[in-house]
Amino acid sequence: MPKCVRPVAPDKPARAIVSSSHLVSERSQEASEFEFGLIVAWNAFSRWAVRCMAAAGVPDLTITDVLILHHVNHRARNKKLADICFVLNYEDTHVVAYSLKKLVAAQLVHAEKVGKEVLYAPTADGEAVITRYRDLREQCLVRNLDASMNDDIGDSARILRSMSGQYDQAARAAASL
Repeated sequence: MPKCVRPVAPDKPARAIVSSSHLVSERSQEASEFEFGLIVAWNAFSRWAVRCMAAAGVPDLTITDVLILHHVNHRARNKKLADICFVLNYEDTHVVAYSLKKLVAAQLVHAEKVGKEVLYAPTADGEAVITRYRDLREQCLVRNLDASMNDDIGDSARILRSMSGQYDQAARAAASL
């Protein structure tokens, strides 16, 4: 990720850009900066995904619904509730189950019972919406990306996945206290 150069007076240390200054640690000011960036990026991404889906013709979906619809379509393989939760890192299966019910009711996803499991797949309407979303994503987002940033974007994605593991481990540790 490109480093932001902050102008600093010679006698003053750089101030971190954070949302909660009381959490800044002497050991890692960068962790607080990362968390603020994550908050801002998540909210911007959520707003974008919901608005892009609305522009694709489905205005009443939440960010969870949008993410699940895309994942159900991923690699053209039917998905189980537990697999969706695992891949998208949702702890509460009820949230995902509710979203799947909404998507089934909207006729964007089809549910099929196979033995004891229910498998989910996109309907033809769901696939058409996803195609429109992809086209809008290309037009509104990807076309405006500076291709020279692609390596930095990939590095950032790897850092986010690594940090998600750190946060998961920290959550387990906090739950055991």
